Amino acid sequence: MNGDTAVLLLAGGVGSRLNILVSKRAKPAVPFAGIYRIIDFTLSSIARSDLTDVAVLTQYKPLSLMDHIGTGVSWDLKGRFRSVRILPPKTGEKEWDWYKGTADAVRQNLDFIKGKNLKRVLIVSGDHVYHMDYRNLFRFHDEHAARVTISMLEVPWNQTSQLGTAIVDSDDRIVDWEEKSPAARSNLASMGIYVFDAAFLVELLETTKEIDFGHHIIPMAIKEGTVFAYPFQDYWRDVGTVQAYWESNMDLLDPSSGLRPESWGTMTNPNTPGLFNDRPPSRILAKASVSHSAISPGCVIKGKVEDSVLSPGVFVGEGAHVKGCVIMHDSVVSDGCRLERCVVDKRAVIGRGSMVGGHGTGKPNNLFPEHLHTGITVIGKKAAVPTDSRIGINCIVDADVGESDFINPELPDGASLMKGKTGNG
Repeated sequence: MNGDTAVLLLAGGVGSRLNILVSKRAKPAVPFAGIYRIIDFTLSSIARSDLTDVAVLTQYKPLSLMDHIGTGVSWDLKGRFRSVRILPPKTGEKEWDWYKGTADAVRQNLDFIKGKNLKRVLIVSGDHVYHMDYRNLFRFHDEHAARVTISMLEVPWNQTSQLGTAIVDSDDRIVDWEEKSPAARSNLASMGIYVFDAAFLVELLETTKEIDFGHHIIPMAIKEGTVFAYPFQDYWRDVGTVQAYWESNMDLLDPSSGLRPESWGTMTNPNTPGLFNDRPPSRILAKASVSHSAISPGCVIKGKVEDSVLSPGVFVGEGAHVKGCVIMHDSVVSDGCRLERCVVDKRAVIGRGSMVGGHGTGKPNNLFPEHLHTGITVIGKKAAVPTDSRIGINCIVDADVGESDFINPELPDGASLMKGKTGNG
């Protein structure tokens, strides 16, 4: 049905607001909800919508993302007439450079579109959590004779400054656009999902040097073409901040949230090393307690876990208490630890008797106050926290920090311990 539509999946952004969670990986490759990565939600929507011609535009630290996508077979995107291609920037050639924005990324890859006799181009992001049957979006696009259709939903007003918002008429035609306005006139926000008539997209990108869809191309299209807003009312989250990432993981534990990866049929690559194909069943020992939590294969629980999401291979020791946390693959919470409202990256070790995080908001982080100010503490990949440490809220312990890096076993609220820097600061 959709052989006349090509997909460009944008997966090259830095995602800097996720801080140290993206210090070693692209944002779409960040683990999510235990066994998934963020990009799995977009790839699964593509597969369920019978789309077969897909290009993934990568740039920033793409190796783990490329390994995860592989040949695309996990999303049924490998075959004689089915494919997913990885398209990095063509650096080193005179006329090319790193992608400067979303529109520039597509412009640099127009050869993927041209010459295919396409009707439409679907442009999506790989860093949002949602489920959509794009075939409904295409029908809306065709029925409205649109040249561009943007999938949109109403969001809380306090989120509008982070998103593109639209003013629409009674027919869902977009008549005005505001990109990340501090005083938005509408809370109808873009989901970063665009359908373009293929010829119109090529024309726009070849006749302008503008680099971003939200800031530049969409306002131009509103003036030059027919642009409509497709109303979407299901679950969607931009997990681009530490707070939003944590909240969306907590949504997994709330049946009323609308986040239902399993019933959506969300697919991942089960052969990604260390995921779950090679894991034994989880073990919850006799004295352990687990409530209102998602526990992945290979976990060993000897302590208490509540309101938390644990990826494969997490160990929680005797007398330990984990509450309101997201803990990634193969991390160790040693005996007697107390963790509350933390995000712990892969293969971190929390030393025996340590207390990390807590309740409340407290002092914002000293280095990244705009990233960590809601009370969540982040422990980086492969970090090692010494025995009997005390780490407050809004703290950062950088990736690869070792026990010897802790000059002081206490990090007060808002403190940061960064690799390669002396002391806790």
